[in-house]
Amino acid sequence: MAKHIFITGGVVSSLGKGLTSAAIGMILEQRGLKVSMQKLDPYINVDPGTMSPYQHGEVYVLDDGAETDLDLGHYERFTHAVLRRTSNYTTGRIYSDVIARERKGDYLGSTVQVIPHITDAIKDAIRAGVTADADVCITEVGGTVGDIESLPFIEAIRQFALEKQHSEVMFVHLTLLPFLRASGELKTKPTQQSVGKLREIGIQPDVLVCRTEQPMNEDMAKKISLFCNVRQGCVIEERDVEFSIYEVPLMLVRAGLDRIIVERLGLPKDRETDLTEWSRMVEGMRRTTDTCEIAVVGKYIELHDAYKSIYESLTHAGIANRCRVKIRKVRAEDYYTKGAALIEGVDGVLVPGGFGERGVEGKIRAIQHARETGLPFFGICLGMQCATIEFARNVMGLDGAHTSEFALDTLHPVIHLMPDQEHLKEKGGNMRLGSFPCRLVAGTRAASLYGAELVHERHRHRYEFNNDYRARFVQAGMVLSGVNPERDLVEIIELPDHPFFVGVQFHPEFKSRALAPHPIFQGFVGAALAHAKNGGRRTARTLA
Repeated sequence: MAKHIFITGGVVSSLGKGLTSAAIGMILEQRGLKVSMQKLDPYINVDPGTMSPYQHGEVYVLDDGAETDLDLGHYERFTHAVLRRTSNYTTGRIYSDVIARERKGDYLGSTVQVIPHITDAIKDAIRAGVTADADVCITEVGGTVGDIESLPFIEAIRQFALEKQHSEVMFVHLTLLPFLRASGELKTKPTQQSVGKLREIGIQPDVLVCRTEQPMNEDMAKKISLFCNVRQGCVIEERDVEFSIYEVPLMLVRAGLDRIIVERLGLPKDRETDLTEWSRMVEGMRRTTDTCEIAVVGKYIELHDAYKSIYESLTHAGIANRCRVKIRKVRAEDYYTKGAALIEGVDGVLVPGGFGERGVEGKIRAIQHARETGLPFFGICLGMQCATIEFARNVMGLDGAHTSEFALDTLHPVIHLMPDQEHLKEKGGNMRLGSFPCRLVAGTRAASLYGAELVHERHRHRYEFNNDYRARFVQAGMVLSGVNPERDLVEIIELPDHPFFVGVQFHPEFKSRALAPHPIFQGFVGAALAHAKNGGRRTARTLA
């Protein structure tokens, strides 16, 4: 039977619970344990699929098509946990399920209340999130302790622990030690109050992970231990990392968190935590001297989390190419008005996915510049569609070519709505979502990069390449190098006589890992590095 670790947060939001949860999962895996990962979110949306990136950051898509919280990206990048729809529950989803059951009469006339019906549904969700072979299930509770939205989840995990043996459940609380520059002091009072809120509800943390930008001394650890009723050895410092988020697992192991968890949950002690390969990777990142700069031309550029997985995938590709990737964030709207000066000196252009017409013409102009100057280019989802539009307009001479998403009256809808999307009225959860096969054309750049004939990639879109124009694109010199074999949909486009020009309809950033970078990202960064080493001059076409 799986053991459970519940991770909560206090004082302020965005402390890094997701990253800490993922790091703990990775540490336990390196001790030979199997973990499952889960996120409970307190917002009323059924899932984040209809939420603006400005509100929520990116929507992370799983193989089974679930649109989930971006923290699940951390889980997959750090661990081998199998994530699925049951790995992310929201208040909206819990209440929807309970109300549906009430309408069917499942509660036999009972008055349906938060306790026990909502908390019972949350406990059912926790159990559903445990994979069959898991030794440890790590459940992150979103929000901040003390918020009204989080109370049902906090109450549910209190009940869950009460129903289990003491050695089957532990609580890890992430908190903040703010540093007051005026007095030069770290303050423990916010942490004391946060833990106090938890204890009022009936939860005593087993471990406190203290986020801090300054070192925590022994006296401070003693004070926190005394006032929060947590053993001093279980007050863990998690200082802001100087170099990379991939340092976090190393920091937690140095603090002894792996041993604390093993002892508290009665897990096997016959194997040490082996972070040799991970340490070698981080050290390699530190020693890297080669650099290249990538311009990400997007709509939501002001918010880092909107393209979180893309930025991490570029880092992974940098690791594989033994270089450091610098990112220049460029608003697509600004590119439309100011032009190529905004990307002067970069070694590659990446145009990510997105929704809405704002900034599209700026993306198209940036793609044109990359195509005409030999600057390595990578387009993802809408970025691939913009590359298709640009090629149709400026190479094929199809004036006004566009996507019917933004121009219903265009004479050349080279991108159009998928037929099975035409009659849908609701917005949530009904795009082309999840993992689909893609057959690669032999001899193409895509086939060389993947080293395979058939791959599976994750999708999130409603519009697609219009097959009515396929022959004309091929005749004009574009290679359609990846096609879905089930529905004959174009998934990958590329230009053969360009140093690197690839567009994909899917989202490869969701499958990239630090120790296993996605092959297209790896090839793109490799081309950008070659561009940098060549002094910014056009480089020869390379396949890998």
